[in-house]
Amino acid sequence: MSAVTLSSANPTGLKVDAVVIGIAASDNGIVLQAGAEPVDKALKGSLATTLTQLGATGAADEVTKLPTMGKAKAPVIVAVGLGSPGEPGTPEHREQLRRAAGAATRALAGTASAAYALPIDGEADAAAITEGVLMGAYSFDEYKTGDTKTPVGAVTVVGPGVKAKAVREAVARAEIVATAVNRARDWINTPPRDLGPKAFADLSTKLVKGTKLSIEVLDEKALAKGGYGGLTGVGQGSANPPRLVRLSYRPARAKKHVALVGKGITFDTGGLSLKPSDAMKTMKCDMGGAAAVVAATLAIAELAPRVAVTTYAAMAENMPSGEAQRPSDVITIYGGKTVEVLNTDAEGRLVLADALVRAKEDEPDVIVDVATLTGAAVVALGTRVSGIMANNDDFATQVQASAQAAGEHMWPLPLPAELREKLDSQIADIANIGDRQGGALQAGLFLKEFVDDDVPWAHLDIAGPAFNEGQPFGYTPQGATGAAVRTLVKIVDDVDHAG
Repeated sequence: MSAVTLSSANPTGLKVDAVVIGIAASDNGIVLQAGAEPVDKALKGSLATTLTQLGATGAADEVTKLPTMGKAKAPVIVAVGLGSPGEPGTPEHREQLRRAAGAATRALAGTASAAYALPIDGEADAAAITEGVLMGAYSFDEYKTGDTKTPVGAVTVVGPGVKAKAVREAVARAEIVATAVNRARDWINTPPRDLGPKAFADLSTKLVKGTKLSIEVLDEKALAKGGYGGLTGVGQGSANPPRLVRLSYRPARAKKHVALVGKGITFDTGGLSLKPSDAMKTMKCDMGGAAAVVAATLAIAELAPRVAVTTYAAMAENMPSGEAQRPSDVITIYGGKTVEVLNTDAEGRLVLADALVRAKEDEPDVIVDVATLTGAAVVALGTRVSGIMANNDDFATQVQASAQAAGEHMWPLPLPAELREKLDSQIADIANIGDRQGGALQAGLFLKEFVDDDVPWAHLDIAGPAFNEGQPFGYTPQGATGAAVRTLVKIVDDVDHAG
């Protein structure tokens, strides 16, 4: 990952390969953003005019390069668009900075060093720029044998007051969070033959060593013996048996306790309710929820809040075989509730149900689960917005606020009581699917059956944002995005400061 340093020096005097400045769009043309003044001065006030002549508009993600012609030590100026000017100090403005830093970093791949002279007004802005740079520098090249462009090697974040203790601490925190996002991206991008349930559990065990976390892993025998019917049923069709990974962070004098639960289907064929082949191409991302909660928990342990965290990653591979569960089978979820499996492609909610019931036994103050759960959520919210469903309106509002502050777009969806009857089964306590109308909401209602109303619970459906099949944008690459990692870290941070 790129190395980040802080400097309050004039960016034109820094020995770097490029200086990044921000521009915004307005009805009267581009507007130079704070931080660009020294560069404009070095160019005799011609920066805005030159950029306009080069076609720059200030639109979000737009990157325009121009030579300094010896007017600065860096040979190149990189102007990155922020879109319409945002109100400084708001989460929206910080997301503009984060996204602009990411877009510039992607454009600078292969460059040895760069200075970022984007608008900074305090530690939150510096942290957002740092996150954008480090997430924008991400690439997954492990399986490529040819030459690849390396990310920007050395990064200097430039601005007034960046040497202050509060800024240094915020940037250090941003580095930890961005590392967690990129770690989740790596896991999701890894081909499923190389990261099945056991491999993921083994990797988690390795990463926990030397941290403030403890780990417990239940294998297929322990799951069967313990009555984890969801994990056992989903995983029984695969040669790669399921695992339940439990991470525990227990700081001294913890004020609150948060439980995190992640769906970890390392590959999803749909089971005997087989998906079309094209729909399987991205199904290595179906463990995005588990990747998010484990990566976030590793970051949380490093950040050391005064909040206890227990994390469950429910790992299974959903495959068709002579051993696979059949539509119309009845399974018993951990805790005793029975489920009629009418569609084996609605498997994520089954493994989550096991983990949610087990998480309740830890007596947390709140529970958050994360899953690439339903295509219906993508239909409702698109590919860049996650859905929030909860049994507590105040907690849903809190989670949305945490997501907004972290720079992730999430939107609350209802859990209408009248839809619950669609999940009725004639032979079991509940069916795993209803009909096509309100599919994401019915999935949320199914999960709600496995949590208690007296414990605030939120379900994050990240099916849309978890995997970017389109072109990169901002700090978001093609492929895995690490969706929800930043939100989970911020939820715990907010619980810490609220206590």
